[in-house]
Amino acid sequence: MANDEQKKADMEDIAAEHAAGAEPELSAAEEAEDAAEAAEEAAEDLAAAESTLEELQRELADARDAVLRAHADAQNARRRAEQDVEKARKFALERFAGELLPVVDNLERALEAATAEPEVNPIAEGVDLTLKSLLDVLKKFNIEPVDPAGEPFDPQLHQAMTMVPNPDLEPNTVMDVMQKGYTLNERLIRPAMVVVSTAPTTN
Repeated sequence: MANDEQKKADMEDIAAEHAAGAEPELSAAEEAEDAAEAAEEAAEDLAAAESTLEELQRELADARDAVLRAHADAQNARRRAEQDVEKARKFALERFAGELLPVVDNLERALEAATAEPEVNPIAEGVDLTLKSLLDVLKKFNIEPVDPAGEPFDPQLHQAMTMVPNPDLEPNTVMDVMQKGYTLNERLIRPAMVVVSTAPTTN
């Protein structure tokens, strides 16, 4: 009887030991499954983070391009503004100079007429001094005459009033200047009116 009870107790101890041993095996499997799920979630999080990083890098590159374009546009606008101001400064006198040129023409004609008459020599001297003073003022403001007698005809600076055959000159040479031209800061404000030579006609 005592042996039966001992065997029963031993069986219970063995069953208890088996039960105690099964629980750790089941817990390890669960832990492995949990670890696999955690690793999968971590991989998904990493992929999402990498995608977000790439998107942020693209946005940063776009922002840098936008800043560079804006900077270039600002520089171009400033350069254009500076050029406009410079042109305005250089050519603000263009209309005023154009109004003065007939005065110069009249003084030159008066001087030519006066020098032809000896009795008005003092007047000629006064006209000459006035003309020189006016030309000095014009030169001070970069208004220069275009007086191309003997030079090749230049349609950019000269206006041909007539063409005359002349065997002594190369064709397209300015024979005579009927009216001087003028430039302001190298920009033409009035072309010179000229007579241009042509090759003589042969019969």
